[in-house]
Amino acid sequence: MQADFPVLLDACVLAPPRLSDLLFRLAEYPRLYLPKWTDQILDEVKRTQINKLRPSFSEKLADYWRAQVTAAFPEAMVEGYQHLIPLMQNQEKDRHVLAAAVYERVNGLITFNIKDFQSEQLNHTWRIAVLHPQDFLLDLYGLNPSVFAGKLSLMAAARGESVHAVLAQFRKQLPVFAERVLQDMGLTT
Repeated sequence: MQADFPVLLDACVLAPPRLSDLLFRLAEYPRLYLPKWTDQILDEVKRTQINKLRPSFSEKLADYWRAQVTAAFPEAMVEGYQHLIPLMQNQEKDRHVLAAAVYERVNGLITFNIKDFQSEQLNHTWRIAVLHPQDFLLDLYGLNPSVFAGKLSLMAAARGESVHAVLAQFRKQLPVFAERVLQDMGLTT
C-alpha cells in the first residue's frame, strides 16, 4: 500500500522531535501520505529547534536534521509559490505556508495553529483542509492500522522504548490520538 496524497507540514509539527519522527516514518515506504514543505518552513523549524525546544538543538544538530530530512524526502520541497503569497488572506505570518499549499495543490495542511489559517478562501476557493496533527494522525491510523502500528513499533525499537512509552509521550499534545491507539492496541492501563 502506498498513498500519494500530498500534505503540507507546517513548522510547528516538524519541530517537535517525536512528532516529526512519527510523521517521517509514516511517509516512508509503504507510505501513508506524501509530505511537503518549503525552505522557509524548514528555516522556521531550525529557529524553533535552536531557540524554543527544551532541550534545544545545537546549530550543528539542526543543520544535520535538515540535511537528513531533505535527503530522505527530496520530493517534499515546494518551490515557485512566492507569487501567490499576496493573494492569501490568512494570518500574515503564515501566508507563505498557505501559498505553498495552494501552489502544490495539497489535500491538507497540518498545523497546531489552526486559527492562523481561518479564511473563507481555504474551503471555498482553495479547497484545502487544515488539520490539527492529532486529527491527521487519526486519519492515517484509520487508513491502515496495521501499517501505522508497524511504524510505531519501528519507532519504539529505534528509541529503545516500548510502543506504550512512545504513545504515552504523545498524551499531552495529542491525547485523543494517543488514547485511541493505546486502547486499540490493548495497551491501556
